[in-house]
Amino acid sequence: MAWELLFTSDIGLLSLFTILFVVVMAIYLYRFARRHMAEDERRASAGR
Repeated sequence: MAWELLFTSDIGLLSLFTILFVVVMAIYLYRFARRHMAEDERRASAGR
């Protein structure tokens, strides 16, 4: 019943969209931070 409510009701679809948005945003922020940490590490190594 919960799955049916999640995929068929308006509030369920909004909830599903919100959950997916948060997961995608977390993945983006993780990759963004890793990329910039690696870049800063390369700059620090090149400066020595």
